[in-house]
Amino acid sequence: MTDTEKGLIHAFVLDGQGGARQLDWADVRHWTQEEGVLWLHLDYTVPEVAAWLTEESDLDEIVINALLSEETRPRCDPVDNGLLISLRGVNHNPDSDAEDMVSLRLYAESTRMISTRQRTVYSATDLAKRLQNSIGPADSGDLVVTLTERLITRMSQVITDLEESVDSLEEALLENNEHTLRGQLLMLRRKTILFRRHLGPQREALYHLYSERINWFNQNHRLQLRECVDQLTRYVEELDSVRDRTAVTYEEVTGRLNDQLNTRIYLLSIITGIFLPISFITGLLGINVGGIPLAESPWGFGIVVGLLLVIVIGELIYFRRKRWY
Repeated sequence: MTDTEKGLIHAFVLDGQGGARQLDWADVRHWTQEEGVLWLHLDYTVPEVAAWLTEESDLDEIVINALLSEETRPRCDPVDNGLLISLRGVNHNPDSDAEDMVSLRLYAESTRMISTRQRTVYSATDLAKRLQNSIGPADSGDLVVTLTERLITRMSQVITDLEESVDSLEEALLENNEHTLRGQLLMLRRKTILFRRHLGPQREALYHLYSERINWFNQNHRLQLRECVDQLTRYVEELDSVRDRTAVTYEEVTGRLNDQLNTRIYLLSIITGIFLPISFITGLLGINVGGIPLAESPWGFGIVVGLLLVIVIGELIYFRRKRWY
């Protein structure tokens, strides 16, 4: 089996200058703190990963359970002199919905960072490429901050697409395309709510991370992280704006469709009001009993038709005076 099949996605020892040396499982097992900061990126669904974390990582049981947990929500908790962090990122995997966000679990301390995932997290792939090109982080704090920045940066295009979508739907509403908009608005609002549900707690987790006083997390790291918090706050506010705009647009669409329905029902009511009396008269004259007026007269049909026209005209005049149409 290859290292990837054994759950090792990336393993690097940082050189402190933005570059790194890549390791395999054998190197990981012989790594020492003197070599440099270690970053392991693992697939927690592979049994070998669970075995290594349990038997060889020397991590606290709470940390191990968190790194192997299937269900997570954004969080940041100090554990000894390390940080246990869970974050969410936009799902860029093929044939996946962006709002079905991917989870990334981290445990970072001064000499190493261990991250686990199930589905591919392209932000971690970006970080690995930066290390291979010698433009990556230099220490453990940089690893945490850079990975967080990449997660948030990859959200930008998705948020922009949502705003452009609601702009397009509002323009379509001005062109009186109400009938095609309701489904699109509901789908857009659903996506917005799903993103907002994940990003709100993530903002709180990052703010908690910014507030933690860890000796290997210096002031520069906190300044960078504050920018991440500000950017994420802006995304949350934009999602709130998109959600509110879709709600207002949906109400406008629903109102217009209701107005159209009421107009048609009103028109049918007017027509019914016009034909009700003449239907009564024609029905009365159509009964098969003796004594029907004008039954023997050659002018009978014309007289009845004229009478019906007079009734219709009278009704129209009455409706007009009542401003019913």
